[in-house]
Amino acid sequence: MKRRVVITGMGAVSPIGNTVDEMWQGIREKRCGIDEITHFDTSDYKVKLAAEVKDLDMERYFSKRDLKFNDRFTQFARIAAKQAMEDSKIDTETENMDRFGVIIGSGIGGIATIEQAQVNLETRGAGRVSPFFIPMTLANLAAGTVAIDIGAKGHCSCVVTACAAGSNAIGEAFHKIRDGYEDIVMAGGSEAAITPLAIAGFQSMRALCEGDDKNRASIPFDKERHGFVMGEGAGILILEEYEHAKARHAKIYGEIVGYGATCDAHHITAPAPDGSGGAKAMVQAVEDSGLAKEDIDYINAHGTSTPLNDRTETAAVKQAFADHAYHLAMSSTKSNTGHLLGASGAIEAIITIKALQEGFIPPTIHFEQKDEDCDLDIVANEGRSADLRYAMSNSLGFGGHNASLIFAKGEE
Repeated sequence: MKRRVVITGMGAVSPIGNTVDEMWQGIREKRCGIDEITHFDTSDYKVKLAAEVKDLDMERYFSKRDLKFNDRFTQFARIAAKQAMEDSKIDTETENMDRFGVIIGSGIGGIATIEQAQVNLETRGAGRVSPFFIPMTLANLAAGTVAIDIGAKGHCSCVVTACAAGSNAIGEAFHKIRDGYEDIVMAGGSEAAITPLAIAGFQSMRALCEGDDKNRASIPFDKERHGFVMGEGAGILILEEYEHAKARHAKIYGEIVGYGATCDAHHITAPAPDGSGGAKAMVQAVEDSGLAKEDIDYINAHGTSTPLNDRTETAAVKQAFADHAYHLAMSSTKSNTGHLLGASGAIEAIITIKALQEGFIPPTIHFEQKDEDCDLDIVANEGRSADLRYAMSNSLGFGGHNASLIFAKGEE
């Protein structure tokens, strides 16, 4: 018998708030986290905007010494994980930590550390490259370090599927618990790629918005969209077997009921033009949940604000849901947060759970020009109150990775 899996804790570091409550308030207030890049000098760059994490007091969670040998993406993961653990009220002294797993995804890992180490190598020689360089750069070290922090000795891994990593991590964690391998898994994603090299690389691909108006930079499904805006941060969820959570009287935010994952097998960066891979992931998720497609009330879309993604994702939703595609609501909160790459799916899963919890569909802010190729019910500019029962969150990544999650409203 498949076991039920619920969410009993959440933590977030994002461009619109450094806790879950702050981030959700930012969504409700239509806050935009995009502004001019301050992490480095952009004088030689066409790209000037990003969604940076702001005013994060890291020493509220860990000492400078604790964080000294962590890349920024690991720092974000550790902080969000600590928030989630405190929120869950799990007692690690009485918990069976052999059945407590950690799966944290990242698209790029410690790229800031790599860039700095290259400077040290070129200017100071091989002998001055830090012995911490390798562990600081590895994408799996967010999961590994978080496991050390909490003493989790179950399955521990890192999903690296570009922009789908956070959603894949949550989906794999869901199945680990549902199928009896773990009782609790901390899952999510973390990213910190607002760096000179990463921005230069995405700029060369012509994937990023090169405009200077922060209110018209990340505009998913808008006809004038012209590239995504890089974001950074981390989202962490505590997934727990339902009876286990009930036994310890845990607060239940919601339930994860479905997961689908596919590959386009089409192109290293571009999605399949017909959206078939994304559609299959959504269909898989619905079938995994045991629901009918008509049960899905809202989709938090991948919605990157690139011309190609938003058009093909719209096509994918139509394929997956047929006539019901025109009866469900859809929005992209990347209009608020920018695109957090491997962390985006985790941040958006949290936002989707909050939407279910509060009966509020987040808007796609700064939407002006309707695109005939994106003709579904895009909730634009103003949020919408609704009696939500089930919601889907989509993530689509370079390499053709597609992941869809379905969440159910939590118990009253």
